[in-house]
Amino acid sequence: MSHLTRRQRAAMAAAAVLVAPLALAVAVTGGATTAAAHGSVTDPPTRNYGCWDRWADEFQNPDMAELDPQCWQAWQAEPAAMWNWNGLYREQVGGDHQGAIPEGQLCSGGQAEGGRYDALDDPGEWYATGVDHQFELTLTDQANHGADYLLVYVSKEGFDPTTEALGWDDVELVQETGSYPTQSPYVTDVDLTGRDGRAVLFTVWKASHADQNYYLCSDINIGGPDLVPGDGGVDPTDPPVEPTDPPVEPTDPPVEPTDPPVEPDAGCTAEVTVAGSWNGGYQATVTITAGDAAISGWEVDVAGATITQAWNGVRSGSTIANAAWNGSLAPGSSTTAGFLGSGEPSDLTAECTVA
Repeated sequence: MSHLTRRQRAAMAAAAVLVAPLALAVAVTGGATTAAAHGSVTDPPTRNYGCWDRWADEFQNPDMAELDPQCWQAWQAEPAAMWNWNGLYREQVGGDHQGAIPEGQLCSGGQAEGGRYDALDDPGEWYATGVDHQFELTLTDQANHGADYLLVYVSKEGFDPTTEALGWDDVELVQETGSYPTQSPYVTDVDLTGRDGRAVLFTVWKASHADQNYYLCSDINIGGPDLVPGDGGVDPTDPPVEPTDPPVEPTDPPVEPTDPPVEPDAGCTAEVTVAGSWNGGYQATVTITAGDAAISGWEVDVAGATITQAWNGVRSGSTIANAAWNGSLAPGSSTTAGFLGSGEPSDLTAECTVA
């Protein structure tokens, strides 16, 4: 299912009115001006960020209903909740998160933004990202407003997110951080030793610039691989299938090859796409794709870019190298990194080399 990998977001240009420029924009509602939204947990991805990441370039593809049914219902309910994956917040909470967010509405931030994110509360077989028992959580803040703190909760053992909406009684606190300076991303260690299987990671981010509070649900599979909706397999308890006919014996000797086998291409390619721009700066996404052979690391030089900040990768000048978790790519699979650049986003090209 190649379309479930992270790929170039061609649809972002058409959606720029909803998400860019994120670093400087303001939203005007009913004559009142409020600060624009600016971030979310991107690793492990939140429900709406993951739906945008996997499906933004083909969000009307009916195959999503079978391959990723929870994302399908969320896109159908309110596409803006995915385009604005960085806008799930409430203001003027005063630190009383449990008082502000009712039971069963944690993933929508208490039906924040007039109910825009309500579909995120829906129980079901959400795509769950495989994580180690000890891992790093990454929160990307595109406006660099800083954080007073992060509160990281995990659903309790016995809670089933495929049949239950997440409430405060269902979670336990596993990490509480101090403040972060105004330099995204905000990263913290999470230790879930002793836990295994599907769970929901619930993160509360209190931004520093105002009483603005983000409520973010990430579906995870602790100690295992990604859980892809509907990705069944052969039951190991089933007896093996016996052949009904005897094998056919060859009557001719095998044909010897006349040419040496073709070695697979272990290279990689990269494409850069501008997601949005503003006076003096812009945001862009780089999509890295492995060749015919697996690779264990990559490095992309973005010619024409003055990169000021990068995420899902390590920046050095105009070069972005893979992060610890996204360097290994199977043949033909892809991953993405993002960056902020200064100046005008014209004549950008990207060249990938295997590291």
